[in-house]
Amino acid sequence: MPESLIHLAGVTKVFITDEVETHALEGVYMDIYKGEYVSISGPSGCGKSTLLAILGLLDTPSGGSYILNGRAVEGLKLAERARIRNREIGFIFQAFNLIGDLTVYENVELPLTYRGMASADRKRKVYEALERVGMSHRMKHFPPQLSGGQQQRVAVARALAGDPSILLADEPTGNLDSANGEQVMDLLRELHQGGATICMVTHDPRYATYADRAIQLFDGRLVADTLAKV
Repeated sequence: MPESLIHLAGVTKVFITDEVETHALEGVYMDIYKGEYVSISGPSGCGKSTLLAILGLLDTPSGGSYILNGRAVEGLKLAERARIRNREIGFIFQAFNLIGDLTVYENVELPLTYRGMASADRKRKVYEALERVGMSHRMKHFPPQLSGGQQQRVAVARALAGDPSILLADEPTGNLDSANGEQVMDLLRELHQGGATICMVTHDPRYATYADRAIQLFDGRLVADTLAKV
């Protein structure tokens, strides 16, 4: 059995507000292996977004262990977590999260500048990423000049440009109509077939079937982990 890229062991997450405890995750055990495409689904409030935030180092578990690429990460300091996020994880958000007054090219380039990467290397990676998602012809445009589907393609390019170990997609079709949603899902499937490791949260059962594995959460617990059928 190959070593897992992501390993969760007994992960819990408790939110405490006004003396009320909310158990968002309870004892989650999960492995994601390099090259897999995993979907996470379940009803609203089941813990999907909390789990993805922990996987993306945007939040920390209340208990349990999280190992990313062979390294325990739950106890790391903020600066080191930020460095790992920038180098290991590519994020694709429902709301695109593009910067409106930056061009397509500049949006994709921005995370690479935080690495101190040389200009020539940044340029090559941005061009390659935009080519992969079919948006190189729009690199001088601004996000408001693009359709929702095109903006999500740019967001995917931004996630790809840094050669992350894993792509984390949070409801990537949530703000798109069905036609654009299917185009983005087809793009993710092409990226997976090209070797990308993808973990996607979705509420839409149609899109869960694009993945190799379908994980289901209910009340903060992992209740099913099955091979998905395309």
